[in-house]
Formats: sequence, C-alpha cells, structure tokens
Amino acid sequence: MYKNNLYLRALKGETVERPPVWMMRQAGRYLPEFIKIREKYDFFTRCRTPELASEITVQPIRRYGMDAAILFSDILVIPQAMNIEVEMKPNFGPWLPNPIRTQKDVDNVIVPDVTVELDYVMQAIKATKELLNNEVPLIGFAGSPWTILCYCVQGQGSKNFDKAKEFCFTQPLLAHTLLQKITDTTIAYLKEKVKAGVDAVQVFDSWGGMLSPLDYQEFSWKYINQITEALKDDAPVIAFGKGCWFALEEMSKSNVSALGVDWTINPKMARKFAGDKITLQGNMDPSRLLSSPFEIKKIVTEMINNFGKDKYIVNLGHGILPNIPLDHAKAFIDAVKEYKA
Repeated sequence: MYKNNLYLRALKGETVERPPVWMMRQAGRYLPEFIKIREKYDFFTRCRTPELASEITVQPIRRYGMDAAILFSDILVIPQAMNIEVEMKPNFGPWLPNPIRTQKDVDNVIVPDVTVELDYVMQAIKATKELLNNEVPLIGFAGSPWTILCYCVQGQGSKNFDKAKEFCFTQPLLAHTLLQKITDTTIAYLKEKVKAGVDAVQVFDSWGGMLSPLDYQEFSWKYINQITEALKDDAPVIAFGKGCWFALEEMSKSNVSALGVDWTINPKMARKFAGDKITLQGNMDPSRLLSSPFEIKKIVTEMINNFGKDKYIVNLGHGILPNIPLDHAKAFIDAVKEYKA
C-alpha cells in the first residue's frame, strides 16, 4: 500500500534493513515554509483549516523524506471540544482563562460528540492522505489525560504544575472524574482518527515525569492504559512519557506497539527496563541538533548501534526546537537513511 512502509514494519517488530526515522514536531516552527503560513494565520486557525493543517503536515516530508508524517494539530483541541476555553497566546503558549478547580467546573466539562466538534481534524486527515499519495504512513496523536488535566487545572504551562498536583492530591475524586472524561473523549477521538485514515496513534504524556512513580500509576498510566486497550484492535499505539523511564517496565506489559523514550535514559537501560520484545522510539536530545552535522551523524549512528536496528524507530527525545538549522535537521534524517549495520 505504501511506497515506504518501514515505520509500520518497525512497529510490528519485523526485521528491517535500517530503522525508520521521523521527528516529533517535524511539521512546524523550524521550517521557513511553515513560518510563512504562521505569519498569515493564528495557531488554532491553522489547526482548524484542513487545507492548512494538511499542507503543514507534508512540508517536512517534501523537504527531508522522513519515513512517517505526523498530522499537524494540537493536544489542546480535546479540551476545546469538551467545553473548556483554550487560547494560544503568541510568545506565551497555552492560556486557559477559566481553569478547572471546583466540582461545578468539572460538571461543566462535557464528553462531546467528536464527529461533530472535531470533524475539522478528520477532514485534515483526509486532505493529508491525498497529499501524501501513499508515500509514507500518517501518525495521529493525542495528549495523555494527565497532561491535558495539567493544562486544564493550571491554566497555562508550568515548570512544576503545582496547582494541577494540588487538585489531584486534595480533591482526588474530582481529579479522577475529570481524567475519566478526558479519557473517554480521547478514546472516541483516536478511534475516529483511525477511521479517517491515520495508520498509528501516539499518546504524548509530556508531563508524566512531574509525578512520582506511585502517583504516575494512579493519575496517568491507568488512563493511558485504558486508551491503549480501547485502540489495540484499531491501530498501533505508541506511548511516550517524557521523564517516565521509571515506568517503562510496567508500560511494556500493556498493549502498546512501541514506547517513546527521552534522552534521560541510555538505550541499553531502556532496553533492559522495557524488554526486548517491544519497539522503542527516541531518544536524541533535541538540543544536540545544534551540534555540527558531522557530530550529529556520529551521534545518530552510535544511537542506532546501541538500540539495535530492529524494533527501533529513530526520533528525538522530545520535539524539535525552533532554532535548529535546516542542514542539521537534514543531517539527522540522512544519518539514518545512510545507516549500515
């Protein structure tokens, strides 16, 4: 079906000639062609306009030829659909003017009909599939329920999400009610994305590492696990928990097809914790793309050697930074394409 199905083969654990490569946030802010669109349209207009979202999605594929595309969207379209106001302020980030703090706030949060409220995402998927023309698979994504809760309660980004944690620890019943609503919405959303044409889905637990291992199980992993269980017969699911190396062993026992890892763990330890049966994805420090192209190629080759070429997807340990030179991003991709075991 696809001219390049390396990514899907790696997710299945098949033997491959080289590992596939893509970059988190590859469709975005480091690309000059993206910046031109950003100058004309605000953030959520880009997300909500299928022609724009699909164009942004394929820009890095045209330029670098990654082995998978990831739909341009945002994790905060889910709370927007759930009757929670979310703005994206330039040079600031997410801003929620009415954060969730009380029983009444939680009661006002709805589990929406995603086929109506998030139809623009499904239209973007269909438009993207046309532009990709069976070149490479398309990844859809969502934020983990815990990560979404962090923004909904904190009201903005944070270094420690203290208000979100306070909410969970002082009002756990309310927290679990909110987490379940987010989970139910996310499951419906991801299932619709698969129906619309995505080939795999990734759950981003960007703030999972804010929790202790015990609290992670209660407030994050059990909800991600509900999502992976619900999607297991629909599409491969990749779970990525930033700073969550401590949970790799537990996560590997689930129905995920792959686990993303960040740069705070070395490949051999990640393999040891997760076991040899599951595909791993990661884990170069995005800041390392500021090194010289020569150094980048050296690091990438060593990274592949340490993870092993099979059951492995080359990626960064988090999203690409906006100040990365274009030829450095190219060096990262080319290093994988040129890899010889």
